[in-house]
Formats: sequence, C-alpha cells, structure tokens
Amino acid sequence: MHIEPGLVSGAKLMLGAATAATAGLYTLKIAFAAIREQGAVSLLARSVLATAATFTFFEVLPHVPVGVSEVHLILGSTLFLLFGAAPAAIGLALGLLIQGMFFAPFDLPQYGMNVTTLLVPLFGLQALARRVIAPGTAYVDLRYGQALALSTAYQAGIVAWVAFWAFYGMGFSAEAMAQVSTFGAAYMLVVAVEPLVDLAVLAAAKAIKGLAGSGLVTPRLHAAA
Repeated sequence: MHIEPGLVSGAKLMLGAATAATAGLYTLKIAFAAIREQGAVSLLARSVLATAATFTFFEVLPHVPVGVSEVHLILGSTLFLLFGAAPAAIGLALGLLIQGMFFAPFDLPQYGMNVTTLLVPLFGLQALARRVIAPGTAYVDLRYGQALALSTAYQAGIVAWVAFWAFYGMGFSAEAMAQVSTFGAAYMLVVAVEPLVDLAVLAAAKAIKGLAGSGLVTPRLHAAA
C-alpha cells in the first residue's frame, strides 16, 4: 500500500500531512482511553509489540509491486483484535516510520499519505467491530464470517485510500484507472488470507491462558465487554 515516490509531489504532499495529523489526533484520543482502561504500561507494551509486528509485516513478509503501489500482508485486523485500536494505530505508524527511516528513506516524503492509508481504515474497522461483534463476545470466540467482515473492511479501506492518492496525484486518466484497478484486484486477494490468519492467532491466544489479564493484549481478547 506504499504510495510510490513521485506519484504525489510538490505542494500536494501537504494534504497527506494534514490527514495524517488528523489521524494522529484521533489516535491520541483513543490512547488516553486505553490508558484509563489498562494503564500507561500496558499501552506502551502493546504498542511496542504492535510496532514490531508491523515492521515484520512490511520488511520481512513478501510484498509485490502492483499498479500504483505494493501489495502487503498488513494484518491490520489481527493487530486490532490482539492489541486494541490505540496500540494497533501506534504500531502501524511507528513500524512504518522505522522502515522508512532505516530501510526505505525514499518513502519518507509519502509518510503522511501512507500512515493515513493505514490508520483511517483501522478506525473504520474499530467502528464496524462494534456492529458485527456482540457485546457479550470475546474476540477469541469470533466466527469466520466476523473475521472476514473485519478484514474485508480494512483492506477495502486501504484500496480506497490508495485510489484516492493515485487520482489526486495523477488525475483521472485512463492510465491511472488501469493501474488503480490492477492494484485493487490484487490487493483484495489478501482478504482470502487475513481472516484465516486472524482465526489462527485468536485460537492460539485462547489456548495461552496466561495472556488474559497480562496487560499485553486488549482486555476484549479474552473477556466479553
């Protein structure tokens, strides 16, 4: 989902900075809520774990250039279900930043756009989770259909934002339409994999009883809200 260097340039980059700042403010809001719920140490620990996972997803797992961007297995819904919205958002933002600073400095001018592309769909996923997951259901008890709905929503959000940035930078040309369509078709293949990963991770978390109450995962993972 990286926006390719040069796709958006000049003064247009400022929009990415503005949207990223807005996403950052919302992240701070939910981070304070997370501190009230579990404390600052738990938020820090979960954020570190989410950051390490994000860096691994981006730098270690396979990623293929397609159309206007790259297809990554980001596993945003997995981070959300394990750690909660705030640590997942912090982890996505910091993991992306670390990758850019040490391994892909050419991506740093696009950081605002890329972090927006990661975080805004995560917040949409957070809202959707309240609708598709009953209040009395712990995340470890999710069904395949619920995991699929969360993954599909997140990946569709990624594709929508990449399309927005591509048209913003390139205009609505035939070439842009073709490249965005190619990227979107390839990226939605991730939806075939991510729900299965989510269910496997949730099954493992359910089996590890010591995680409950440890502060290393979101309370909702094991306990119904």
